Amino acid sequence: MTYPDEWTQKEYLQNKLKLETNGIKVVLIDTILSPIENARTVTYNPFEMKKYPAGTVFVFYCDSGKSTLYRIKEYREKFPEYHCISLKGGRGYWRKNMTLFDD
Repeated sequence: MTYPDEWTQKEYLQNKLKLETNGIKVVLIDTILSPIENARTVTYNPFEMKKYPAGTVFVFYCDSGKSTLYRIKEYREKFPEYHCISLKGGRGYWRKNMTLFDD
């Protein structure tokens, strides 16, 4: 799978389900110290994040998604063994009641 610079919430939920069934961990990373309601997030901490297995997908979010998209190259350089993606629209666009249904 090729990884783009950003995922929408729907893409995040779909890809998380698909990747985790294949044994690849997907982690939502909070860069603004403001957890998203109804979502399991991890606070940005490079030391702790490097404890995840290589190949883990880190999905970074901020308030609008612009800062994390701007810094995606920096994250990729800091975490070369991982896949780094920005959450499009960030925390502000997150829909806490969005769920996936089988097709």
